[in-house]
Amino acid sequence: MKKTLSIFVLLTTIVFLSAPILVSAADEEIPNCCRVSRTIEVGGVSYSKGNTVGGDSTCNLGITGVTHQQTKDWGLVCLLSTVGVIADWIFTFAMAIVIIFVVMGAFLVVTSAGDAQKVTRGRNYILYAAIGMVVALLAKAVPALVRNLLG
Repeated sequence: MKKTLSIFVLLTTIVFLSAPILVSAADEEIPNCCRVSRTIEVGGVSYSKGNTVGGDSTCNLGITGVTHQQTKDWGLVCLLSTVGVIADWIFTFAMAIVIIFVVMGAFLVVTSAGDAQKVTRGRNYILYAAIGMVVALLAKAVPALVRNLLG
C-alpha cells in the first residue's frame, strides 16, 4: 500500500512539474478576437450575433463567411458575450430543476392521502422551486449588471 501511494505521489508530482513545459511548447498564438454569441450593444455600437470582434482588422479564428468588426472595446464585448451565454445555461438548467421540483411537490401533495408530513414535504418542494425560479431570474439579470458595472 505504501509503495503504491509513493508511486502515485511521485507520478503526480512529475506531471505537475512537467505540465508548464508542455504548455510553453505550444506554438499557437492566442487570438485577440472572439465570436459574438449574442447581439450586444456597447458604447452605442451594436455587435451582431455570429460575427467576430477584435482589436485588429483581421481575426484568425478560422471562421469564414462572417463579418469582422474592429473596436478597441473588443475585450468587453467578448466578456459580455461569454457572461450572457453562461447566464443562459444557468437559467436553462435552473428552470429544468424548478420543473422537476414542482412535479415532485405536486405528486407528494396529491398522493399524500391525508398524511400531513407528505403534504408539508410537497409544499416545501414547491417552495424550493419558487426560490430556484427567483435565482434563475437573477441569473438572467447578471449580464445587464455586468454591462452596467463595466461600462
